[in-house]
Amino acid sequence: MGGRRWGVTGAEVLWRWARGLVRGVALASAFAASCVAWASDLPPEVRSALQRARVPEAALSVVVQEAGTGRSLISHQARQSVNPASLVKLVTTYAALDLLGPAWVWTTPVGWSGPLRDGILEGDLFIRGSGDPKLVLERVWQGLRRLQQAGVREIRGDIVLDRSAFAPAEDSPADFDGDPMRPYNVQPDALLVNFHALTWTVTPDPVRGVARIVAETDLPGAPVRTVPLVGGPCEDWRAGLKPVLAEGALRFAGSYPAACAEQTWPMADPDPAGHGARLIGTLWKELGGTLSGRVRDGRWPAGLRAQHEWRSPPLAEVVRDINKFSNNVMAQQLFLTLAAQRLPGQPATPEAARETLRRWVAERIGEGAAGELVLDNGSGLSRHTRMTAQWLVHLLQHAWSSPVMPELMASLPVNGLDGTMRRSRAPAGRAHLKTGSLRDVAGLAGYVLDDQGRRRVLVAVIQHPNANAARPALDALVQWALKAP
Repeated sequence: MGGRRWGVTGAEVLWRWARGLVRGVALASAFAASCVAWASDLPPEVRSALQRARVPEAALSVVVQEAGTGRSLISHQARQSVNPASLVKLVTTYAALDLLGPAWVWTTPVGWSGPLRDGILEGDLFIRGSGDPKLVLERVWQGLRRLQQAGVREIRGDIVLDRSAFAPAEDSPADFDGDPMRPYNVQPDALLVNFHALTWTVTPDPVRGVARIVAETDLPGAPVRTVPLVGGPCEDWRAGLKPVLAEGALRFAGSYPAACAEQTWPMADPDPAGHGARLIGTLWKELGGTLSGRVRDGRWPAGLRAQHEWRSPPLAEVVRDINKFSNNVMAQQLFLTLAAQRLPGQPATPEAARETLRRWVAERIGEGAAGELVLDNGSGLSRHTRMTAQWLVHLLQHAWSSPVMPELMASLPVNGLDGTMRRSRAPAGRAHLKTGSLRDVAGLAGYVLDDQGRRRVLVAVIQHPNANAARPALDALVQWALKAP
């Protein structure tokens, strides 16, 4: 991963978390209470689940406290520095709710140069991105439709897309795991149109003996893709299609089981930089508009007045999508937006976003836990991010007494019911928990409602090659927290 990171790792210049923080007051007594009389032993059912997964107890970091009071129920490897994976989204989203407010929205201005007469624009149409994480297909379609309803039907210039609010991405989509086609690897963009992703629909045609593969929106130059139908059960149909990226275009070199019904498969656009231009141009023409020029990147002219604004859903709704479904690219958009709001007029960079979060923690959270935090990005899709379970519990305790606690807590997956916790085997509906998952990392963090109606703050992270096989230990921990005295 490129760029400076927050922390200290050898050759890199990284910031020390504890040394840069001011002393907190509001939670000082709660934090002190968390450091005494904890139960050092793990519950037997958690131990057994770890043993079945062949994961040593030392690989598990756990803190369970009463919300508000800080009374400790478990503290095991609490100050061990761990990779939290997507649990870091709790830092990004809590900071955003606190700094911007739950009702805050992104605006995407639209304006034009030249006169507009009888539906004909004698000039260019400009769209300026501000980092909206949810500028999805339907909203782009609706925005362009509104333009036509306002009288813009023929553009005798270009459609110009201003993406300058964010600095160009430092990393390549392939940097993290070598798979640039995964939607979670999409890089942030000030004008992120439909997540820079394509949803492919695979439809079997038994009469012709093929399966047709088409994108959700037929972009210019997209060929008709077909693969032969084959016998056998409908199992790993995605692997059977064998997608191949060659010369910037996607091909399917495999086959599709005839036993499968129609399926969909979202993938990152192999040409993310051109995705917005191609999609906007296609939608404009599908709506009946005409364009004499082309769709291209450019800058919003100084002094140009916005004629329209495309407004995002409120931040509370965006945060819900980020945390419920652990959406990495949306988290990265929010991360950079925090920098853009602190430094208006400057292209937002990851380094500026890291500094924005560092300042927020220093000013709002206080000294807190005694460990270090190494922050790479806002999503947790990183091998460099580090924190301790004790530190994350301290953050969640602070959030518990915050005005935005209801929005943050409601954004977390509900165990056994929705989001990334829908498959949890703990009693359904009793916990709001963010999940974290990478190769060799599995974690949970959030709030649990016990049998007596008390909330508990729970953080648990397993770091081990068998971490994902040990998820039953996390379920067992949640069940224990429901009943612990």
